[in-house]
Amino acid sequence: MPTMREVTVVPYDPYWNVLYEREAGRLKQVLGSCLIGLYHIGSTSVPGLAAKPVIDLMPVVKQIEWVDSLNEQMARLGYIAKGENGIPGRRYFYKGETVRTHHVHIFAAGNPEISRHLAFRDYLRTHPEEAKSYGELKLKLAQQFPFDIQSYMDGKDSLVKELEKKALRWQQEKS
Repeated sequence: MPTMREVTVVPYDPYWNVLYEREAGRLKQVLGSCLIGLYHIGSTSVPGLAAKPVIDLMPVVKQIEWVDSLNEQMARLGYIAKGENGIPGRRYFYKGETVRTHHVHIFAAGNPEISRHLAFRDYLRTHPEEAKSYGELKLKLAQQFPFDIQSYMDGKDSLVKELEKKALRWQQEKS
């Protein structure tokens, strides 16, 4: 039987940036010359936003297929490879079986998921009231569903989709 993970959402912690930088350095060594860019995404990348204390990193590489040859090196860093894990063109890794500490979402340059993730992050960074509402919902859902990650995810789904639409519109207007 799989170990049940607790859904924990905590107030923003500026130390998350330090944890991102440390892990980014490790990933840069593994990804080497295939790496084009590396971004801190997800809620831990938005100052002031309550979040699950899991650092999301998004490396952008030249060729996604090349990443499959790195599973062993990623395992030495403590990562478990999950392949696309539901998102075509992505390579997903996580660290921490019971208590997750890092998620790595790798995409090849040009994948539309890259701009979606960055637009969402940047929108929340520049719209603190939207980020506050999102954080409050996540705190409420984590209290309501402390051992049910699916219900937690389902509970925030409509707000996430609404914020993503706003973020993509905002990004287009800026360009």
